[in-house]
Amino acid sequence: MRVNVDFDLCESNAVCMGIAPEVFEVREDDYLYVLQEEPAEEQWAKVEEAARMCPKQAIRLQR
Repeated sequence: MRVNVDFDLCESNAVCMGIAPEVFEVREDDYLYVLQEEPAEEQWAKVEEAARMCPKQAIRLQR
């Protein structure tokens, strides 16, 4: 799985970070950073939940 974020849509509200902090991080500059663009298989469920819960639907997953 590969994580892609549409940064034009992303509001950096940290919902994804709350669900999968090992993959997503909002830093002090208020920007979202993807820490793992290709997360390990055991993280996929959390990453999928983070994508579903994104208020702006800015996270896309490719398999």
